[in-house]
Amino acid sequence: MSDAHRTVNAVWRLESARIVAALVRLVHDVGLAEELAQDALVAALEQWPVSGVPDRPGAWLTTIARRRAVDHIRRARGLEHRQDQLAREARELQFVDVGAELGDEPDAGAEAGQGGEQDDVLRLMFISCHPVLPTDARVALTLRLLGGLTAEEIARAFLAAPTTITRRIAAAKRTLAEERVPFELPARSALAERLSSVLEVIYLVFNEGYSATSGDDLMRPGLCHEALRLGRLLAGLAPDEAEVHGLVALMEIQASRAAARTGPSGEPVQLHEQNRGRWDQLLIRRGFTAMLRARQAGGPPGPYVLQAAIAVCHAQARTAESTDWGQIATLYDALVRLLPTAIVRLNRAVAVGRARGPQAGLALVDALVDDPALRDYHLLPSVRGDLLERLGRCGEARLEFERAASLTGNAAERAFLLRRADSTATPQPTPTPTPGPESESESESAEAVATLGTAARAFLAREELDPGTIRSYGQTLRRLRLALGDGLPLTALTADRVARVFATAWGGAAAPTWNRHRSAVRSFGAWASLDDLGAGLDRRVETRPRLPTLTSAEVDALCGRPGLALRERVLWRLLHESGATVAAVLALNVEELDFDDRRAGAGTSARQGSRGGQGSRVGWRAGTARLLPALVGDRTRGPLFLTDRRPGPARTPEAVDRCPDTGRARLSYERAEYLFKQATRSLDPTGQGYTLRRLRSRP
Repeated sequence: MSDAHRTVNAVWRLESARIVAALVRLVHDVGLAEELAQDALVAALEQWPVSGVPDRPGAWLTTIARRRAVDHIRRARGLEHRQDQLAREARELQFVDVGAELGDEPDAGAEAGQGGEQDDVLRLMFISCHPVLPTDARVALTLRLLGGLTAEEIARAFLAAPTTITRRIAAAKRTLAEERVPFELPARSALAERLSSVLEVIYLVFNEGYSATSGDDLMRPGLCHEALRLGRLLAGLAPDEAEVHGLVALMEIQASRAAARTGPSGEPVQLHEQNRGRWDQLLIRRGFTAMLRARQAGGPPGPYVLQAAIAVCHAQARTAESTDWGQIATLYDALVRLLPTAIVRLNRAVAVGRARGPQAGLALVDALVDDPALRDYHLLPSVRGDLLERLGRCGEARLEFERAASLTGNAAERAFLLRRADSTATPQPTPTPTPGPESESESESAEAVATLGTAARAFLAREELDPGTIRSYGQTLRRLRLALGDGLPLTALTADRVARVFATAWGGAAAPTWNRHRSAVRSFGAWASLDDLGAGLDRRVETRPRLPTLTSAEVDALCGRPGLALRERVLWRLLHESGATVAAVLALNVEELDFDDRRAGAGTSARQGSRGGQGSRVGWRAGTARLLPALVGDRTRGPLFLTDRRPGPARTPEAVDRCPDTGRARLSYERAEYLFKQATRSLDPTGQGYTLRRLRSRP
């Protein structure tokens, strides 16, 4: 990579937020603004290696991007309708001529209006973190627009596929456009809520870097640095907001411990065992300064200011023993009142355990074990194991550390937790279960195991179980194993414990789901000769409300939408006119169609057959008859409804589910359902969209 290219990349990382923000104000579209900014970046990549890097590269990029925006406005709306507005914008933006080859530098006018630029960047922050977007989309879009990261860089940071990140960003832009989110600062009445959304995104990015949820490494420093940069930027844009400075202080102080958080092999080092001489004093001083700014901003302390105050207590302690845990516990008491989330309460239990003894902390942790929010949170059993170990209950602590290791997705953390489990005393052996009336071979299998994990594996390994049953039973037992730990002695598995797991995992589940898991756990208990594990689980009455079918007028309106693909128009009309099941219609093959009689026999698709689509006869009426020939075209065999593109080498379908002419696969039930739900979201009062079954006409 040449020096010019490296300069372009560096400038883009620093200036992209300002450029995109200024363009959004002009074109009122986040996606278009980024495209125009990318055009300016391409111009720089083409010209700077030849003409040299301008003295003010950021201003150069900004000027070119703005010119592209004005050109787009002229083309899109017509000069005669936009002349007055463009004249005003030109005066405001102080355009300069950058030469026929875009090689000249802009004058100082291109950098005028610094306050306006700062407001634009602040607006971009608010729009990127708008509550209308899901959290993962807010994070990706913020890193893209404000961090200047590519989709590949974001994907590497979060261990995701680049295509996943690209789709996530594209969907976020589309949502902002569809919801007509304005490019403006929120009203004062909504500022606290909207600012909280921005701070949440920045802290999520920081936390993913500080304690990676997956992968081999404990930390991802790049994300920490990016979050700190965004936090400092936001603090400069909103200097009177105490919570912003509180978040910056919190991140600065936490980042100061980075070098001491891992050992020589990358293993985690707990806070009380860290070498405090390796803490970064510059970052600590920055954190203290940000904390002072938060106090100067005034007002009652918010959640981030309180968390920063806790971090300050740790940073001020010269040794672990001198930490003021009493003050930290008091701060957590205040934080819980403001932010009573399960994770905050768990952190409070840690502080209380240090300030008032492990038994007090354990009592608080035990009150959280059935909280659904902590169902798969590995730090819950990790904290509980630590408190149990300090109480001398080492056997129980070992089981908790093992369970925590099974829940974490981070390899370094998993290895650390397993080492902690090994370092505790081995629990006392437990008697094997007494065989019941089942077969001799099953009794021997049950007798040979003594823990929940080994028993579950033996139960699922029986030859008489078909794949579907193994999958169904496996889902139930996996949840039990995650909730209770593989190392739980089998005789300690009681109906009461099972009932608590069910209440947490499936308390709000539909009756069929609840009953399926109930049946699975009872079968497992009978096989293992345990008392009825479902004794505390009442069977739920299964009732399926009959939803109204869409009317012919509603189907006509759906199928008549501009731009709707022919495949969907045929599928929806065929489902409505035939009254056949979705599986039967998706299983149809071209060679089975009888255009004269308007009937067909459902195919024997390997995929659709399991849904009950085999052997059915499907008929249709005039609406489908008019569209069907165009869908079939020149094809003579293969699935009637095909995917949009050919599958990749790793996903080659069975021959019966692949078109021999195009190589495309049969349209799946899941994809067809998703597309229909997307199309009917605006019609559904719940906003979720209708299922394809709503299309079926009934006699």
